[in-house]
Amino acid sequence: MVERSLAVVALSGGMDSCVTAAIAAQGNRLALLHVTYGQRTARRERRAFEEIAGFYGVPAERRLIAEMGYLGRIGGSSLTDRGLEVNLAGQAGMPAPPAGIPISYVPFRNTQILSIGVSWAEVIGAESVWIGAVEQDSSGYPDCRREYFEAFRRVAELGTRPETRIRIETPVIGMSKAEIVREGLRLGAPLHLTWSCYVGEERACGRCDSCVLRLRGFEGAGVRDPIEYAGG
Repeated sequence: MVERSLAVVALSGGMDSCVTAAIAAQGNRLALLHVTYGQRTARRERRAFEEIAGFYGVPAERRLIAEMGYLGRIGGSSLTDRGLEVNLAGQAGMPAPPAGIPISYVPFRNTQILSIGVSWAEVIGAESVWIGAVEQDSSGYPDCRREYFEAFRRVAELGTRPETRIRIETPVIGMSKAEIVREGLRLGAPLHLTWSCYVGEERACGRCDSCVLRLRGFEGAGVRDPIEYAGG
């Protein structure tokens, strides 16, 4: 029997990365990468990561926790800088997040996450690095665009050994949040274990950009979000 190829998946613990892992698991063995960068909900996200990794039976030697606390010291994002307020859109009617690049954008984060993923993939012999970036229904982050990932694919090709072949996979990039929810349900992804909130660690706030997008996705898919929300 031919052994399935190895795939490195960047797993934040959120819904998009969980569904990305579920897609990758269809044809690959998983190696899961989690990055801590000084975000407000780092502890809760780490718990989600470990629980999702356990759900998929990923052994400890194929789980990598990378510390990028310097992004918190650099600041510039409401996710890492306590001097900046997280945008709270309010739950009533679930309005869209504000246009433009939001204050939650962490400058150049995906490049650093992907770089770690490619480094690890080259060492362990993984053939692909997966990330749950979403362009169509995202909050407007510049490093979630298709052209960005096309450029990074070229960087990975030029910056690794000549014999190294590592694909950069973005399977949910063209999906809406509702489509991501439906795909997760179809694949049996553990959406109940995921965490998307930028603010809360006990119950999701339901008001930050990430919660609003998530709730809109479940509403569009016609199913109830399985996690608890404050006041809900």
